[in-house]
Amino acid sequence: MTRLLLLGFGIGLAIAVPAQTRTLVDPTRPPNVSEETSAGEATNQGPRLQSVLISPTRRAAVISGTTVALGGRFGDATLEEVTESAVVLRYADRRETLQLLPGQVKQERSAAVMQKGTVR
Repeated sequence: MTRLLLLGFGIGLAIAVPAQTRTLVDPTRPPNVSEETSAGEATNQGPRLQSVLISPTRRAAVISGTTVALGGRFGDATLEEVTESAVVLRYADRRETLQLLPGQVKQERSAAVMQKGTVR
């Protein structure tokens, strides 16, 4: 009887261990970000805008994990402008705009479309 219990326990462990070794999914990750993006992030050499911080007294941005205040330095660049969706970095020879959500373009709605969508 003891051998049978030990055998059952051993089989249970053999099944449970592989189930715990698979990759866990981050529940807070945005749905449009694939696993391939995670692996490719390490190869991206340029700065990446992660967040903007705007208040009545302060403007700042989180660029590649570093918080930079307006007018502050990020590497060889100066943070020149902060808006709700982008920042401008000024280098000695050029300006670079970093978008918060690259690939998404904000479009203005026409007055006719807005009138159709009004709630009564």
